Amino acid sequence: MEYQVKENDIRLDIFLASSMDMSRSQITKMIKSGEVLVNGKKVKTGFMLKNGDKVLVNHESIDGVLPEKMNLNIVYEDDDVIVVNKPNGMVVHPGAGNKIGTLVNGLLYHTNLSDVNGEVRPGIVHRIDAYTTGLLMVAKNNKAHEFLAKELALKKTYRKYVALVWGVIPNDTGEIDAPIGRSNSDRKKMAIRADGKKAVTHFRVLKRYEKATLIELRLETGRTHQIRVHLDYIGHPIVNDPVYGNRKLFDDSGQCLHAKELGFVHPRTLKYMQFDSELPLCFTNILKKFE
Repeated sequence: MEYQVKENDIRLDIFLASSMDMSRSQITKMIKSGEVLVNGKKVKTGFMLKNGDKVLVNHESIDGVLPEKMNLNIVYEDDDVIVVNKPNGMVVHPGAGNKIGTLVNGLLYHTNLSDVNGEVRPGIVHRIDAYTTGLLMVAKNNKAHEFLAKELALKKTYRKYVALVWGVIPNDTGEIDAPIGRSNSDRKKMAIRADGKKAVTHFRVLKRYEKATLIELRLETGRTHQIRVHLDYIGHPIVNDPVYGNRKLFDDSGQCLHAKELGFVHPRTLKYMQFDSELPLCFTNILKKFE
């Protein structure tokens, strides 16, 4: 797996921790064992990366993704793009501890995918968490992938989420503008950090309950766990989130967060396309408890 560095003065281990689903300790072992090369050379864990550096990770535990036959909820497909409605609990792409059963495994059985992101994340333009449900766009060839990735970077991709959060939000609308980076206390979590990457989330209240609020959210940026971290930051963590908010859980189905709408310009026809999806049962079953 090869990564292109797009910022200056970031430690190698921190860069990989933010790019891969692995802990700092796992990454440190990989670097020390020579499984990580920077511009073709072995370096130390604290090596400072520069813009343009190429980081090659040769870690056998996540190499060689196997195609798997599975029932995928494909909303749209043509020669360039697939739009998938991801179910609860499905990891998007293989990582440490998740070599099989991911969306990528299923997609590789179904069709060919772009290889812009290498063997581990073929076709994946953007991700959502394992226990977040909803719509994802996937590229079937490199030209489509590069076009969609550029549109995403330019904030031209439309993404609307629906979430159920704890507490009653008084404002009808709001904007959360707070930078996000890897948590110092728990490397598997993200946190609001002054030195983090810019992150902006917009929300609108759909319905208020006695102890919760149903909201829709639009992403301006796409940081890891962005919605979950931002809502926890303003004191309204997502209901049933097992990681953020430290609130009671109804079950183990994960947070009440659904990627409901997705819109983008088609890479070949250049026509705008938009898709919608219904809230899944894991979400609506919990929602009924508040109604």
